[in-house]
Amino acid sequence: MEKVDCIVVGGGLAGLSAAYGLASEGLEVIVIERGDYSGAKNVTGGRLYLSPLHDMFPELWEEAPFERPVTREFITIMGDEAATTLEYTSQNVAAQPHQSYTLVRATFDQWLSEKVMEKGGMVITKQRVDELLKDEEDRVIGIRAGEDEIGADMVIVAEGCLKLVSERAGLCERPTYIDQAVGFKEVIELPAEVIESRWHLNPGEGAAQLFMGDVTKGMLGGGFLYTNKNSIALGIVLGMKPARERKGKLDIYTLLDDFKENAAIKPLVEGGELLEYSAHVISEAGLAGIPTLYGDGYLLTGDTAGLALNSLYTVRGMDFAIASGYYAAKAVVEAKTQGDINAAGPAYDKMMRDSWVVKDLEAAEHIPHFIENDRIFSHYPNAIARIMDGLFVLGAGPQQKIFDKVFSGVKKEFMNVKTVKELMGARKI
Repeated sequence: MEKVDCIVVGGGLAGLSAAYGLASEGLEVIVIERGDYSGAKNVTGGRLYLSPLHDMFPELWEEAPFERPVTREFITIMGDEAATTLEYTSQNVAAQPHQSYTLVRATFDQWLSEKVMEKGGMVITKQRVDELLKDEEDRVIGIRAGEDEIGADMVIVAEGCLKLVSERAGLCERPTYIDQAVGFKEVIELPAEVIESRWHLNPGEGAAQLFMGDVTKGMLGGGFLYTNKNSIALGIVLGMKPARERKGKLDIYTLLDDFKENAAIKPLVEGGELLEYSAHVISEAGLAGIPTLYGDGYLLTGDTAGLALNSLYTVRGMDFAIASGYYAAKAVVEAKTQGDINAAGPAYDKMMRDSWVVKDLEAAEHIPHFIENDRIFSHYPNAIARIMDGLFVLGAGPQQKIFDKVFSGVKKEFMNVKTVKELMGARKI
């Protein structure tokens, strides 16, 4: 059986980052991707937080094919009949080096795969890995793809959150709908000048907008919008558990159509042409969803390792994927240099546990439980809408003082036992 230093299962950000790090150090590495090309199956919105990654592969970021730097942030809280939007920008957000960029994964991942090949790595597309090969001691020693078998000193599994190959091999448990969400999005073409006008941007700058409340009909989840050069990515993430257990029939694919018709969204997408529609599963378990990161002959990275974070006002995963690939490559290189490939697993685990990736997940450990409260997505968006109505809708006769308007609204909507208990619980997040 042909044998190489390392096989990477999956050609997404985690797998390609690992392969780039390995190939840069002269190791023989093969990436196997079942899509037509790297990025073909991805459904990311997408936004990459770059500031944590500047010291990882710094030579890549100046030439990476980003779409727009995010210089303006929007959060929209949607009630049943109203929406409140918070818009934020600052010199810190707009300053270079920019902290985050929008990107199109079909473009970005293909570019990164080319960088891997420039370093001497091999990227094989349109090829599915059917199983991981093991020896009599249950160590992973390679892969089988169709009739072909390839051996490796180390297999890095970066196949995504469905974990089809790794679950069959017994490397981790099969994911359940309880800790999963489904994301579905459209890419809508809009001229650059229209994008910049609608989101109050300078030429070349970008915006990120998050939505919560009526966008998911009060269920756990939210909406997102990211501006690209000549298009926007508009989508919804919906928790599978509340969608599955909801009383009454709901065709979830209609949520995006309803979202686009909402008075807060319709002017933003007006005149746009639909370029793409896609859907994908997303991990929502947070820290509790991270399995054992290594075993004999293998490392788990990216979504396969449960590395995704919904912290309410930021949604992250791509930076975690790249970092995990970076550390996986570093651990394998160090182990090969020491002449003990078995040292790669413990080294990788320690690097990850000591890294900002796991520490950020630890800081957000209680968020998945906190957002299981459906009042966050139903009562509070409508309560905020009613308070704003009290401020901006003038009735007949004399008006209350501003303080009295706001205080009476806050007292009515928030000063009750339920809200106090929920605020006490929010201290953990």
